[in-house]
Amino acid sequence: MPYTPIVATLGYVLSPDRRKVLMIHRNARPDDQHLGKYNGLGGKMEPGEDIAECMRREIREEAGIECETMHLRGTLNWPGFGKQGEDWLGFIFIIDTFNGEPYTQNPEGTLEWVDVDRIMELPMWEGDRHFLPLVFDRDPRPFHGVMPYKDGRMHSWSFTRL
Repeated sequence: MPYTPIVATLGYVLSPDRRKVLMIHRNARPDDQHLGKYNGLGGKMEPGEDIAECMRREIREEAGIECETMHLRGTLNWPGFGKQGEDWLGFIFIIDTFNGEPYTQNPEGTLEWVDVDRIMELPMWEGDRHFLPLVFDRDPRPFHGVMPYKDGRMHSWSFTRL
């Protein structure tokens, strides 16, 4: 059977001084599987989009800003991550520069500028603690990871860099 994951983006918008990152605190919907957690911005790719346009659209919709420059930091395969055990394939971006003033909230929750050095102190998915250091490190090579989930819990983590 072919592997047919949900394709999505996950973006981390940096402040102009690169010391802060725009995060969403998912605190708006009681039925949200991410409720109470902090996350980057992003979502599912739509038909007819390339992955870069998907990232731009998601940042525009969720934060009200336009991406000027961004780069791919890596990809993540999350088998079993969805509410019903769906598989996800994520493209992880850093947004280096943007135009506009970010929203302070959206229908998913509150948008907050967080010190990059303090990001690991936030409530987040267990698995995020494994890949976020790769997003923000100084190694220019993209990472490509796999992080299987079962019953809402991460079971393993591995990655390569090219």
